[in-house]
Amino acid sequence: MKRYEKSTLIACKIEALFAFHLDLNNLRAITPPDTKVELLEEIASPKEGDIVRLRSVSYFIPALWEVQIETLRAPTLLVDIALKSPFAYWKHSHIFTDLGDGMCKLKDVVEYRAPLGFVGEWFDFFIQHQLAIMFNYRHKKTVEILEGS
Repeated sequence: MKRYEKSTLIACKIEALFAFHLDLNNLRAITPPDTKVELLEEIASPKEGDIVRLRSVSYFIPALWEVQIETLRAPTLLVDIALKSPFAYWKHSHIFTDLGDGMCKLKDVVEYRAPLGFVGEWFDFFIQHQLAIMFNYRHKKTVEILEGS
Protein backbone atom coordinates (compact mmCIF):
# COMPACT_ATOMS: atom_id res chain seq x y z
CA MET A 1 0.00 0.00 0.00
CA LYS A 2 1.33 3.43 -0.97
CA ARG A 3 0.58 6.71 0.77
CA TYR A 4 0.53 10.39 -0.18
CA GLU A 5 0.09 13.27 2.31
CA LYS A 6 -0.32 17.02 1.94
CA SER A 7 -0.95 19.57 4.71
CA THR A 8 -1.71 23.29 4.54
CA LEU A 9 -2.54 26.00 7.06
CA ILE A 10 -5.64 28.06 6.29
CA ALA A 11 -6.97 31.17 8.02
CA CYS A 12 -10.61 30.16 8.48
CA LYS A 13 -13.01 28.54 10.89
CA ILE A 14 -12.93 24.74 10.95
CA GLU A 15 -16.68 24.62 10.27
CA ALA A 16 -16.17 26.60 7.04
CA LEU A 17 -13.34 24.30 5.96
CA PHE A 18 -15.43 21.20 6.63
CA ALA A 19 -18.52 22.63 4.88
CA PHE A 20 -16.42 23.61 1.86
CA HIS A 21 -15.22 20.02 1.44
CA LEU A 22 -18.68 18.59 2.03
CA ASP A 23 -20.11 20.65 -0.85
CA LEU A 24 -19.34 18.45 -3.85
CA ASN A 25 -19.80 21.37 -6.25
CA ASN A 26 -16.53 22.79 -4.92
CA LEU A 27 -14.65 19.87 -6.45
CA ARG A 28 -14.68 21.63 -9.83
CA ALA A 29 -13.28 24.82 -8.30
CA ILE A 30 -10.26 23.07 -6.80
CA THR A 31 -9.45 20.70 -9.67
CA PRO A 32 -6.52 21.69 -11.91
CA PRO A 33 -7.60 23.16 -15.25
CA ASP A 34 -6.03 20.32 -17.26
CA THR A 35 -8.26 17.80 -15.47
CA LYS A 36 -11.98 17.86 -16.11
CA VAL A 37 -14.34 16.51 -13.48
CA GLU A 38 -18.10 16.06 -13.76
CA LEU A 39 -20.49 14.96 -11.03
CA LEU A 40 -22.82 12.43 -12.60
CA GLU A 41 -25.52 13.08 -10.00
CA GLU A 42 -26.08 15.74 -7.39
CA ILE A 43 -26.07 14.98 -3.68
CA ALA A 44 -27.40 17.99 -1.78
CA SER A 45 -26.21 17.03 1.69
CA PRO A 46 -23.81 14.06 1.66
CA LYS A 47 -23.83 11.65 4.58
CA GLU A 48 -22.03 8.46 5.58
CA GLY A 49 -22.72 5.65 3.17
CA ASP A 50 -23.63 7.91 0.24
CA ILE A 51 -22.05 7.05 -3.09
CA VAL A 52 -20.67 9.81 -5.29
CA ARG A 53 -20.36 9.08 -9.01
CA LEU A 54 -18.16 11.21 -11.18
CA ARG A 55 -16.27 11.22 -14.44
CA SER A 56 -12.81 12.69 -14.85
CA VAL A 57 -10.60 13.26 -17.87
CA SER A 58 -6.88 13.78 -17.41
CA TYR A 59 -4.33 13.62 -20.22
CA PHE A 60 -7.21 12.72 -22.55
CA ILE A 61 -7.84 9.58 -20.47
CA PRO A 62 -11.40 9.28 -19.13
CA ALA A 63 -12.08 7.57 -15.82
CA LEU A 64 -15.26 6.74 -13.97
CA TRP A 65 -15.14 7.00 -10.20
CA GLU A 66 -17.64 5.65 -7.70
CA VAL A 67 -16.68 6.81 -4.23
CA GLN A 68 -18.44 6.00 -0.97
CA ILE A 69 -18.37 8.37 1.99
CA GLU A 70 -17.04 5.99 4.60
CA THR A 71 -16.66 8.36 7.58
CA LEU A 72 -18.19 11.76 8.18
CA ARG A 73 -17.33 13.31 11.54
CA ALA A 74 -18.12 17.03 11.51
CA PRO A 75 -16.09 19.17 11.59
CA THR A 76 -12.87 17.16 11.76
CA LEU A 77 -12.94 14.21 9.36
CA LEU A 78 -14.23 13.14 5.96
CA VAL A 79 -13.10 9.80 4.53
CA ASP A 80 -14.05 8.46 1.12
CA ILE A 81 -13.14 5.12 -0.39
CA ALA A 82 -13.32 4.27 -4.09
CA LEU A 83 -15.60 1.42 -5.04
CA LYS A 84 -14.68 1.94 -8.71
CA SER A 85 -11.67 3.90 -9.94
CA PRO A 86 -8.52 3.57 -12.04
CA PHE A 87 -6.77 2.30 -8.87
CA ALA A 88 -6.81 -1.16 -7.34
CA TYR A 89 -7.45 0.58 -4.00
CA TRP A 90 -8.07 4.23 -3.07
CA LYS A 91 -8.89 5.72 0.32
CA HIS A 92 -8.83 9.49 0.83
CA SER A 93 -8.96 11.05 4.30
CA HIS A 94 -9.59 14.77 4.69
CA ILE A 95 -8.47 15.73 8.20
CA PHE A 96 -9.35 19.16 9.59
CA THR A 97 -7.70 20.51 12.74
CA ASP A 98 -8.61 23.72 14.57
CA LEU A 99 -5.33 25.36 15.60
CA GLY A 100 -6.98 28.32 17.37
CA ASP A 101 -6.63 32.02 16.58
CA GLY A 102 -8.67 31.54 13.40
CA MET A 103 -6.25 29.03 11.88
CA CYS A 104 -6.92 25.48 10.70
CA LYS A 105 -4.85 22.72 9.22
CA LEU A 106 -6.10 20.84 6.19
CA LYS A 107 -4.44 17.45 5.77
CA ASP A 108 -5.16 15.09 2.90
CA VAL A 109 -4.00 11.49 3.23
CA VAL A 110 -4.39 9.16 0.26
CA GLU A 111 -3.73 5.46 0.63
CA TYR A 112 -3.68 3.66 -2.69
CA ARG A 113 -2.61 0.62 -4.63
CA ALA A 114 -1.75 1.06 -8.29
CA PRO A 115 -3.62 -0.93 -10.92
CA LEU A 116 -2.00 -3.85 -12.75
CA GLY A 117 -0.36 -5.40 -9.69
CA PHE A 118 3.43 -5.31 -9.60
CA VAL A 119 3.53 -3.76 -13.09
CA GLY A 120 1.56 -0.80 -11.74
CA GLU A 121 4.16 -0.37 -8.99
CA TRP A 122 6.67 0.66 -11.66
CA PHE A 123 4.56 3.77 -12.23
CA ASP A 124 4.48 4.88 -8.60
CA PHE A 125 6.89 7.77 -9.21
CA PHE A 126 4.49 9.09 -11.86
CA ILE A 127 1.49 8.54 -9.56
CA GLN A 128 3.18 10.39 -6.68
CA HIS A 129 4.10 13.22 -9.06
CA GLN A 130 0.52 13.51 -10.32
CA LEU A 131 -0.87 13.43 -6.78
CA ALA A 132 1.52 16.22 -5.79
CA ILE A 133 0.36 18.35 -8.74
CA MET A 134 -3.30 17.66 -7.94
CA PHE A 135 -3.13 18.30 -4.20
CA ASN A 136 -0.80 21.31 -4.43
CA TYR A 137 -3.38 22.89 -6.73
CA ARG A 138 -6.32 21.85 -4.56
CA HIS A 139 -4.75 23.25 -1.41
CA LYS A 140 -3.76 26.50 -3.15
CA LYS A 141 -7.29 27.02 -4.49
CA THR A 142 -8.87 26.10 -1.14
CA VAL A 143 -6.74 28.75 0.57
CA GLU A 144 -7.62 31.34 -2.09
CA ILE A 145 -11.34 30.64 -1.81
CA LEU A 146 -11.61 30.39 1.97
CA GLU A 147 -9.24 33.25 2.72
CA GLY A 148 -10.82 35.36 -0.01
CA SER A 149 -7.55 36.15 -1.76
